Amino acid sequence: MATSAIRAGALVTLQELNPSSPNFKQGASFRVTGKLQEYNLETSIAVIVDGDASLKVDTQHLKLNLRSGSIYQFIGELHIEPSNEAILKARVGRNVDGLDINLYRQTLRLLKDFQAEQINA
Repeated sequence: MATSAIRAGALVTLQELNPSSPNFKQGASFRVTGKLQEYNLETSIAVIVDGDASLKVDTQHLKLNLRSGSIYQFIGELHIEPSNEAILKARVGRNVDGLDINLYRQTLRLLKDFQAEQINA
């Protein structure tokens, strides 16, 4: 059976994508969720935020009508610029305005706790 060249996007919060994080790796595949703070139509660069963390997202390959203030989820690969700035090159994007973001964060924490328990068992 052939292996897939496209990796699944690991669930992470924007806070986990900082230069001191073990997740901060060139080419790593992630699924991130955040509120659209700004969008530049000319460059197709969106900036999403979650709390005090933000991330630039390259949306050039997506067909989305992005609205400031809406919540979006993106799956893509992390590209780290020489200035140590991260940009997610999105291959999938969707509006998740109906998502209860606090419940989502709580579920994500529980999932990570469970996965850690499974690794240690």
